[in-house]
Amino acid sequence: MTSAQDHKRAMDGDQGLNTGGMGTFSPSPFYTKEVDEFCQKYIYQPTVDAMASEGRPFKGIIFFGLMLTADGPKVLEYNARFGDPEAQVVLPRMKNDIIEVMEACVNGTLDQIDLQFEDNAAVCVVLASEGYPVKYEKGIPMYGFENFKDKDGYYCFHAGTKFDENGQIVTNGGRVLGITATGSDLKEARKNAYAATEWITFANKYMRQDIGKAIDEA
Repeated sequence: MTSAQDHKRAMDGDQGLNTGGMGTFSPSPFYTKEVDEFCQKYIYQPTVDAMASEGRPFKGIIFFGLMLTADGPKVLEYNARFGDPEAQVVLPRMKNDIIEVMEACVNGTLDQIDLQFEDNAAVCVVLASEGYPVKYEKGIPMYGFENFKDKDGYYCFHAGTKFDENGQIVTNGGRVLGITATGSDLKEARKNAYAATEWITFANKYMRQDIGKAIDEA
């Protein structure tokens, strides 16, 4: 699939505590063709080959969390699922029907699938509860979801939310929503995503203001 890059620190400028992710963008300009070729040869293929050789062929999704270092790409973590919020910028760019891709994984016919992605970019800005990842209040009413209706290229992914006893959507976690937008390039996608963050309101809303900014300005 295509690449995505995460912002882990809680505050602007990569300051503060590590989180589950405060925002992402796709594709990552740092994930070059050379990096991809290296990872295919020394990380991705050897991983699945090793599991198969041990009698445990893997069927599903492997998310490779990588860190690019002066000594080359290093594996930070494996997830047997889509990364969150990385998937929130990868899947909106995907041309294929995801059900067909998943069925091919199950049936062992993935080699017959030509995965294709739009020649565009996507940015996701996480709306969090103020105080995350340490201490934060839950149960705060949220408003504005109707603003996403019929908006092509804009997505509101729920993470830490729930319905209260009155059927009102309220906050129920530290990372509350992932607001994603696409654009012709990273700069446009970033502009669209931050515009869409204003469509949702809740009392202790917090977000980083610099998701993808350094790349945007490069």
